[in-house]
Amino acid sequence: MQAQEIQLQPNQLQTTHQIDQKDPTNHPSPMDTSNLSPPSRQTCTVPKPISTTKSSSNKLKLIPLIFLIYFEVSGGPYGAEQSIQAIGPLYAIIGFFIFPFLWGVPESLVTAELATALPGNGGFVVWADRAFGPFFGSLMGTWKYLSCVINIGAYPPMCADYISRAYPPAAAGPGRSVAISITVVLLCLLNYIGLSVVGWGAVVLAVVTLAPFVLITVLAMRRLQPKRWMVQVEKKDWRLFLNTLFWNLNCWDSASTMAGEVEQPEKTFPKGLAIAVVICSVSYFLPVMASTGAIDSPPEAWVNGYFADVADMVGGDWLKYWIQAGAVLSSIGLYEAQLSSGAFQLLGMADLGLLPSVFAVRAPKFDTPWVGILLSCIITLTISFLPFEDIVATANILYSLGMLLEFATFLWLRLKYPDLKRPYRVPLGIPGLIVMYLFPSVLLGYVIAVASRRVFLLSAVLTAFGIAVHYLMRYCRSRGLLKFTDNEGLEDEQTEQERIVLGDEEEINGVV
Repeated sequence: MQAQEIQLQPNQLQTTHQIDQKDPTNHPSPMDTSNLSPPSRQTCTVPKPISTTKSSSNKLKLIPLIFLIYFEVSGGPYGAEQSIQAIGPLYAIIGFFIFPFLWGVPESLVTAELATALPGNGGFVVWADRAFGPFFGSLMGTWKYLSCVINIGAYPPMCADYISRAYPPAAAGPGRSVAISITVVLLCLLNYIGLSVVGWGAVVLAVVTLAPFVLITVLAMRRLQPKRWMVQVEKKDWRLFLNTLFWNLNCWDSASTMAGEVEQPEKTFPKGLAIAVVICSVSYFLPVMASTGAIDSPPEAWVNGYFADVADMVGGDWLKYWIQAGAVLSSIGLYEAQLSSGAFQLLGMADLGLLPSVFAVRAPKFDTPWVGILLSCIITLTISFLPFEDIVATANILYSLGMLLEFATFLWLRLKYPDLKRPYRVPLGIPGLIVMYLFPSVLLGYVIAVASRRVFLLSAVLTAFGIAVHYLMRYCRSRGLLKFTDNEGLEDEQTEQERIVLGDEEEINGVV
């Protein structure tokens, strides 16, 4: 995305270089404010990309974007069963009705505003860089990228588990290793073929995986008895309940890393996010409400995969097998969507100069960032063979830290660049935004606070690793050891004024 060429207003802040050109002998005193403009007249630009999509056919349109967001966030109500087990049917129903509004909508609003104001690849990394400088842009990239690849590392073993039901040798030993490795390689090749292919593939996968839950809901409604929702759990596990909601309904900002690949992002992103919020919310709320009201199973029976048993009870074996097959297909959709997000995040970081420019190299035919895809697949394949309890909790902490920084970035950009052209603008002032993000921030703090010491230590080590990588990249850049773009973010030695242009004052207000 090319930086907008916009003329400066007469009172716009001038750089020292510009002042010296006018009059080399004129050096204003520190008390001279004649050349200063109000902060409200300043805004920022998107980094110029190293490489861009060659064909408009590879651009993401509205429908593929909707379902890429859907798989970034949800992939269907698989895994929602534990919320019922933790706290009972009624609270689970209420949770899946309210949580999307308290968590999903605020996160979506951040994404809608900033992805349209700064529609470049890299998404939240670009936002943090423009708000606080390259150190925080790099730190954001570390937290979000590691949480992404750790998350997607769970999906190949899940696919292997389902494959083992049809092919028992895949359950353990060399057979399982082969199944996981083949799954990762095939999914990475699919991602390499092109983002548009992944997007339309997500549409097909969403239809196939959501259809059985539509049938479960319709069939269960015929047997619905509201009194079944009142069954209580003797010892409520609020921690498991909130973690389940959080796990199933986060990552609304992930698609922002591909904003530079979206056709007319200023129009497409807000619409895509709004529709995805509705689809994700309904896909949890209705099946949970209908299923718990249609059968007499106690809450402790609702383990992961129990929707397949519900399908058998209300529809028969054919619906049960469809749910089981849908779980595999959903895992594929989740893997593909999040792998694309991670690879394009690395591309965006290369555009910013935070990583070497090799990460922005695109495949000759398919326009995909193949270096980022390859690195993500190698990391994913390694993680797929590791014990996953602590590593998943670590991913949650890293993601939570990234989201806290993202909320701070959003508020600071509002204060720092109020005249930045925002095709979509959240229709609230700073006090209203602070109130809206109070609950999400408390939730993120809770996710961090309940982690074990071991998880805290692992998160600290990974954070330190990310900081070390940032300073290593700075060293390599200064010594010319690696090739970087010239678009690096707010360097310490580069003045703020040299990066500022004036934004268009026209804004289109709306609500996601």
